[in-house]
Amino acid sequence: MSTIEITSKIESLRELEELIEEAKTEAEALRDEIKSEMLSRNTEEMSVGQYIIRWTSVLSNRFDTTGFKKAYGELYKQYTKQTTSRRFTISA
Repeated sequence: MSTIEITSKIESLRELEELIEEAKTEAEALRDEIKSEMLSRNTEEMSVGQYIIRWTSVLSNRFDTTGFKKAYGELYKQYTKQTTSRRFTISA
């Protein structure tokens, strides 16, 4: 692949990524409008036409790695595993 082809692909990729970001922003704005309406109606579930919308609270338990590391530093090191991955970036 030539330098011109790679440059063209990078420019196409950047345009697509920008479109994706704009679409995500628009989708999030629509989600927020729906959530706002649900809040004003004081409901966690709505039936609208063929759709059922749910916006519910979910409880989850998460492990506090920072606290564990402070309290049991050596034990934390014992069970910490190093991994390798590859990162793809393009900068101008």
